[in-house]
Amino acid sequence: MSDTAPEIQRESMEYDVVIVGGGPAGMSTAIRLKQLADEQGKELSICLLEKSAEVGAHILSGAVIEPRALNELIPNWADLGAPLSTPVKRDELHMFNESGSTKFPGFMIPPSMHNKGNYIVSLSNVVKWLGEQAEALGIEIYPGFAAAEVLYHEDGSIKGVATPNNGVDAEGNRKPSFEPGMELHAKYTVFAEGSRGQLGRELMAKFDLNADADAQHYGIGFKELWEVNPDKHEAGKVVHGSGWPLSKGVTGGSFLYHLNDNLVTLGIIIDLNYSNPYLSPFDEFQRMKHHPEFAKVLEGGKRLGYGARAITKGGWNALGKLSLPGGLLVGCDAGTLNFAKIKGTHTAMKSGMIAAEVLFEHLSTGGEAGQTLSQYDTAFRASWAGKELKKSRSFGPALHKFGAWLGGTYNYIDQILGGRLPTLRDDTPDHAQLKKAAECEKISYPKPDGKLSFDKPSSVFLSNTYHEEDIYCHLTLKDPSVAIEVNYKEYASPEQRYCPAGVYEIVGEEQGNPKLQINGQNCIHCKTCDIKDPTQNIVWIAPEGGGGPSYSKM
Repeated sequence: MSDTAPEIQRESMEYDVVIVGGGPAGMSTAIRLKQLADEQGKELSICLLEKSAEVGAHILSGAVIEPRALNELIPNWADLGAPLSTPVKRDELHMFNESGSTKFPGFMIPPSMHNKGNYIVSLSNVVKWLGEQAEALGIEIYPGFAAAEVLYHEDGSIKGVATPNNGVDAEGNRKPSFEPGMELHAKYTVFAEGSRGQLGRELMAKFDLNADADAQHYGIGFKELWEVNPDKHEAGKVVHGSGWPLSKGVTGGSFLYHLNDNLVTLGIIIDLNYSNPYLSPFDEFQRMKHHPEFAKVLEGGKRLGYGARAITKGGWNALGKLSLPGGLLVGCDAGTLNFAKIKGTHTAMKSGMIAAEVLFEHLSTGGEAGQTLSQYDTAFRASWAGKELKKSRSFGPALHKFGAWLGGTYNYIDQILGGRLPTLRDDTPDHAQLKKAAECEKISYPKPDGKLSFDKPSSVFLSNTYHEEDIYCHLTLKDPSVAIEVNYKEYASPEQRYCPAGVYEIVGEEQGNPKLQINGQNCIHCKTCDIKDPTQNIVWIAPEGGGGPSYSKM
């Protein structure tokens, strides 16, 4: 901001509870709070902020949803038109090689990956529907408003959040359209930002919430939506796989889900603990589609959508404290995904519901604002969601230590025994596992054919990503010189490859003056750069509300 600019005067609004983030966890928190208030005849003011232009627009997931939490939250969801219309009819699990696969018989599929009773869904549509249920209850929802700053009382407890200033140009100066941010004050603030939330990251550091937890781990998940020929479509079929195209030392897995109306979703999840800076997750995904198991379904079809998102997958071992003075962390902001099931919606929703129950009990009995509600931590860990995570605590570390075959065998036995094998751990952060370029071999990827595989620009186009022209860059560098002196010279600028949207580009190499160019307008808010940057020099901050992707049916 210009030094000559007058001091900003921000308006404020007061609530009992402010919820940051309108995904499954945030919506479930809001709905459960209002249900309890209505049941007891209590007045409770609830506000939910969502940074996307409309509810559900930033939501991206495979997704097969386990309806357990939804059954508890809204038992009559089917009567209310919830978009869960494709029940899973059968599962397949494959170990891929370049030209074929080994298909596991049903009895060898781990119990955690059986999907009987689950539904293949568009999670963005499910979240839109949850938003409609929340608004019908009278909850105030503000889409297009990001939370950019945590506000604190003098005693250090959380006072609320502030939205970013709008109308600030790339140089930090106020444009004619400038509008100051808004402060939202609350007795309690619930942070439900999703994976690698900006404010959640700040709070974990400030309050040392992860002091007794292992390092958090992440994956990057890619997804495309296709319309395929009817004779290649089987509604309700779920295919999971591991192995090719991922090379030795790179863990992850692929999926192919058949929805209704000749639609399929497919994608790959690549763990962000990989070591070779030349690896390009985007190109691994594009290569994956040429495998016969995927190509036989996609050939002759039409690609309708594309997206990518970081996934918090450390599970039980990486679960830190979830409560802090005046605030609670829920969902993927806290790290509640059960990676053994490749599912996080049901556990995220349950965490929000438990948070709501703890908050309501405290507020309805005259509890003071700004307290640390540690009973939330206890209640979540004792719930069925917490028990799920504990049972699967070794899933990720086993794959990281032993690879897909041996790690998968360990996990299969561990799941059969109810999680009773010795606990495995991986306490090295993902960014610290990247090796220097001189230690690694370059990877050559085939050019996209425009039929099954595509380039980044055409893919980002399908994500409907939009940011205002001439605004501040929300992808910041702690020290701009590190981009060339360390990332470029020592790691071959891996941000060019791990970014799924072409945001980071090295220009001026031919003239002997390399510079990092950040194309922030391409950003699809996946947060991978904030996670995988080897020097932790890149920091993702909230852009103006309403910017980013606009996922439809994803």
